[in-house]
Amino acid sequence: MDKKNYTTDAINLKSYDLSDADKIILMYSKDKGLIKGVAKGVKKPKSKLGARMDSLIANTIMFAKGRNLDTICQAQSINSFKESRQDIDKLMCSSYISEIVTNFGVEEDPCSKEVYELLYKALDKISRAESKKDVLIATIKFQLKMMLISGFSLELDSCLCCGERVLNEDMYFSQDMGGIICKECNETFKIKTKMHYKIRDFLEAMLQFDFDYTCDYDQKATEKVCTVCFNLLKNYIQSHSNKKFKSDKILQEIL
Repeated sequence: MDKKNYTTDAINLKSYDLSDADKIILMYSKDKGLIKGVAKGVKKPKSKLGARMDSLIANTIMFAKGRNLDTICQAQSINSFKESRQDIDKLMCSSYISEIVTNFGVEEDPCSKEVYELLYKALDKISRAESKKDVLIATIKFQLKMMLISGFSLELDSCLCCGERVLNEDMYFSQDMGGIICKECNETFKIKTKMHYKIRDFLEAMLQFDFDYTCDYDQKATEKVCTVCFNLLKNYIQSHSNKKFKSDKILQEIL
């Protein structure tokens, strides 16, 4: 293969108009983290790239290296996650997790394979989910695992202040500190977000298990519990992101 060309698996995150016929596609790749490529002629009806350049599609892509931006030469679809395009909850949660990757991902990411596979599995699980609860569980697992990879993992086992383990008792969640505070320590901090220990246990299980493993917590959790956990994590992620989330207002309306 020409040294100026390279191939990688990548998931389309968003696109920008470059001209009347061309677009710039922002992707997260398995080998290089965040990458941008020019899709020439993609807006023309007979484009060879066509719908494969739509957002939330995984492709194997061949690039030709350019001076400023690389050009997308070929794209072979791996997964279009088509079921998510027919369901508003699935579509919005898929868009939301892709926005997390856009905001926290970096170019030449040393964790690119791990992040790519996490995003791919989450999008696939969401697309195949049979209920809104299953969509939320897949999203929660992604939120927790992506924050772990990004260096913003939550402390859910021990109090961040005194270091003592918090067992079967209620606790408080600190968005700024990134974890739990026991009742005694919270007499000083006065944190208002109370967390039941069963919610904490559910979150710990979601972090531990993969997307294809169904544990007791998956089965016992209600849609209401999942919504509470999703929003708690969403607020935490937003507070640690340097970029605003465009999906926030729509998510508030549907979840």
